[in-house]
Amino acid sequence: MIRTTDDGDLRVVTIDRPGRRNALRPTDLEALGDTVEATDAPVVLLRGSGAAFCAGADLDSVASLDSDADLPDPEAFARLGQRVANTIEASDSVVVAGIDGAARGGGVELALACDVRVATSRATLGEPGVRLGLFGAWGGTVRLPRIVGEGHALEFSLSGRVVDADEALRMGLVSRIVDDPREVAASMADNDHQSLRIIKKRLRDRGPDDEQFEDEAAGFAELHRANVDDIAASREE
Repeated sequence: MIRTTDDGDLRVVTIDRPGRRNALRPTDLEALGDTVEATDAPVVLLRGSGAAFCAGADLDSVASLDSDADLPDPEAFARLGQRVANTIEASDSVVVAGIDGAARGGGVELALACDVRVATSRATLGEPGVRLGLFGAWGGTVRLPRIVGEGHALEFSLSGRVVDADEALRMGLVSRIVDDPREVAASMADNDHQSLRIIKKRLRDRGPDDEQFEDEAAGFAELHRANVDDIAASREE
């Protein structure tokens, strides 16, 4: 479930599935993308409800991608996540990821697509896909090395380990550790709105990543089909 509230020029977009640590099903991803695409607010704060930012893809959905006719196939699911992350990145709004609690897998990837990532001292971040025979395929293999450098990106993704807010700051995964991410987003919304839009466009103006995204989605689908039984079993651990 995606919930929105407005506070002046700031729009707060909340992933609201606290009982599942805000894990995203395909319908939730679509709703998140539609919500960001439709916003006309100069600044958006993306946050999670409860004790997590976002646990990434809902494992019940992931385990059923090739067996449930109502769900996309693995490559299409990766493409859906990529489209949502690309929508965040391309939005005219400045999008701030307020990471308070756990960010895992796709949750990290959605944060990477945001323009600014700030964390509270309670934040933890990890890419556990390698432990399940998967990897981050919502643009993570494209954006992560760009943001933290190849060395950090390789170690973070290949180890599957979880880092706390201090280490995330040292790596460059987040830019600040704050008490309240909402205050950061609200202060940005006080700036000139046209300047925000133009500065974001100039700093974000890069060549196309289409081929890298295609390879990422295809690789996710290959690993999913090889490891779907293990993924299904992990839901019960």
